[in-house]
Amino acid sequence: MGEQPSVKTKKTAKGASAKPESRLAMVRRARRINRELAEVYPYAHPELDFRNPFELLVATVLSAQTTDLRVNQTTPALFAKYPTPEDMAAAVPEELEEVIRPTGFFRAKTKSLIGLSTALRDRFDGEVPGELADLVTLPGVGRKTANVVLGNAFGVPGLTVDTHFGRLVRRWKWTEQEDPEKVEAEIADIFPKSEWTMLSHRVIFHGRRVCHSRKPACGACPIAHLCPSYGEGETDPEKARKLLKYEMGGYPGQRLNPPADYPGKPAPARAE
Repeated sequence: MGEQPSVKTKKTAKGASAKPESRLAMVRRARRINRELAEVYPYAHPELDFRNPFELLVATVLSAQTTDLRVNQTTPALFAKYPTPEDMAAAVPEELEEVIRPTGFFRAKTKSLIGLSTALRDRFDGEVPGELADLVTLPGVGRKTANVVLGNAFGVPGLTVDTHFGRLVRRWKWTEQEDPEKVEAEIADIFPKSEWTMLSHRVIFHGRRVCHSRKPACGACPIAHLCPSYGEGETDPEKARKLLKYEMGGYPGQRLNPPADYPGKPAPARAE
């Protein structure tokens, strides 16, 4: 029991006498979580398959309201038919819709893909820009998508505040903000810019594999001793281990073509 002081504080603090954590203590704990996650997930990476900035941009737009796996199963045929912004800008909408239909919301996504491809063709000489201010002018591209592209295609540090990232940083009490831009701003103040991209990957990896939305695997969590929300999920180690996903649970990850150092199996090319 004494091994988890932050856990104990959380349990006894429900309603009473726990001393609030100072800003300095929170920052130190946050940075320690990042270091420990780096040891757990040394292979953390973007979970969308891509070969160039255009493919990553398109895949990220398609990933809204669906899984990265579903996107990765869809994009090979998509990029075989429309390999460049010029090709996609000239697409017949109904034909493009049919290719991306498995990702859901295919009409709205088709409109965004043709719109952003047209903008790349007409305003950026067919190249994906490497500046946040330019990327967010593209149809269907917000800060989250722009930061994914900047961090992973251009090496420009950025925080990817998706649902997993937002959920975990609130559970860890790094922020109370709900708005993604405010979350991004507060987390950016805690970590040096050089850590932003890899921090995003580690947090998102942990959210997908261990710290799930409805039933976090608290009893199998490698950073439970640093988590003020320990106990919100399953604390029994055996039961918690059964909740682990992807390579942590012995199953394939999201990518059909994962990086060489990924310890799990490639995902299936087609949905079961």
